[in-house]
Amino acid sequence: MRQAWRVADVRAAEKALMATLPEGTLMQRAAAGLARRCALLLEDGGVYGAQVLLLVGSGDNGGDTLYAGAALARRGAQVRALLLRPERVHLAGLAALRAAGGFTVRDLPDRADLVLDGIVGIGASGGLRRPAVGLVAELGGLRGRSGRRAPVVAVDVPSGVAVDTGDVPGEAVTADVTVTFGCLKPAHVVGPAAVRCGQVELVDIGLGPVLRADPAVRLPDSDDIAQWWPAPGPVSDKYSRGVVGIATGSAKYPGAALLSVSGALAGPTGMVRYAGSAHLEVVRAHPSVVAVSRISEAGRVQAWVCGSGLGTDDKARTTLRSVLATSVPVVLDADALTLLVDGKHADDLRRDAPLVITPHDGEFKRLAGEMPGADRVGAACRLAAWINGVVLLKGDRTIVATPAGEVWVNPTGSSALATAGSGDVLAGLLGSLLAGGLAPERAAVAAAYAHGLAGRWAATDGPVTSPDVAAALRPALASLLSGEMPA
Repeated sequence: MRQAWRVADVRAAEKALMATLPEGTLMQRAAAGLARRCALLLEDGGVYGAQVLLLVGSGDNGGDTLYAGAALARRGAQVRALLLRPERVHLAGLAALRAAGGFTVRDLPDRADLVLDGIVGIGASGGLRRPAVGLVAELGGLRGRSGRRAPVVAVDVPSGVAVDTGDVPGEAVTADVTVTFGCLKPAHVVGPAAVRCGQVELVDIGLGPVLRADPAVRLPDSDDIAQWWPAPGPVSDKYSRGVVGIATGSAKYPGAALLSVSGALAGPTGMVRYAGSAHLEVVRAHPSVVAVSRISEAGRVQAWVCGSGLGTDDKARTTLRSVLATSVPVVLDADALTLLVDGKHADDLRRDAPLVITPHDGEFKRLAGEMPGADRVGAACRLAAWINGVVLLKGDRTIVATPAGEVWVNPTGSSALATAGSGDVLAGLLGSLLAGGLAPERAAVAAAYAHGLAGRWAATDGPVTSPDVAAALRPALASLLSGEMPA
């Protein structure tokens, strides 16, 4: 599991650590790690003779950049530093660069083999300003000795991104590699900023033991999901493995029922019960499913999934109310979320059993009255507190938030999942995990992770449809649970 911390918590940890170390130690550690990563990027042609451009702002971020440049210059690189704020440059860092043979320039050079973005660090706010905007726009034209575009390495974060939210409020750097120090920050893992980071490399500067605050977000890895995933024991039967109820689809949208059932069947439970208008289609496609027309006939389950393709008529409303009246965990998706908007089910939501909702941005807006906005993590937390349930906010970096403010970000998202019905598969899988005994936040995280893997798996064969995602769940899960899937 990886974790990311907000700027204030990072600053507090840095202050506590610096009080125990000689002055400048943290900057030297950061610069050494940054220089090592840059040297690896220059490995093909070698560091000696490579042309390295430093874009240097003020403060410690600029100091990290200058000291790293000095380390590269000592290895024979030709290092140029373009100072955006000469009057506020880190003087000791600049002296180190000059002593190592580096020098300053007033304009972008004609070529570079590597660019370091040290314009602003984690303390900045807002997008890039002049003259940085113009300089960054021209970086794509720089070519190195290989003739290829010069790769950009961001120092701690790409300049211009919102570190605590992952938003990109204006012009910002797009990096090929981001080298960050001490710990991950939210911008590395969530929102449009995460895309700007490229490959993220973490340099250990000794911050871990003094990070006292809870992380802003957590990221699961394959080992977490494999450890959580319910597995049958030697004496398990179909009932002890869990029974999930699926109340989805309608005469108009029978496909939603088939897709959500497909997702549930790929999960860990021993039985799937379906209740709804598409019961005949479901049993024809999936003979192992116990399919009936009404929830009252479904029998006992350990969790319900409701909403996908359900419609919004009186029959759908009755189905939703019946599901919410049960004493088992419930997943609400799609049409069930639309039915919540008018407030007629406010009393139904006051339940003791767990509730998980799975909105995309449009459904979030209908529920919350506004789009998630720049701070998707904060928005998901507020909605989770309001409904007293877990929110799985879909997106490229799907967010899972609990009423207590614990947040997870899914790292396996893929544009392949942007296809009609993909969310129906996710809801069914999530319900199966709940019925299998997982806590609601872990069920949501595990379902999003496996769903993302299935999307990637399916995409290897070309354009992806939701049945492809459902079909890919089993091989993706087999690889994950066997330990063959990379973390």
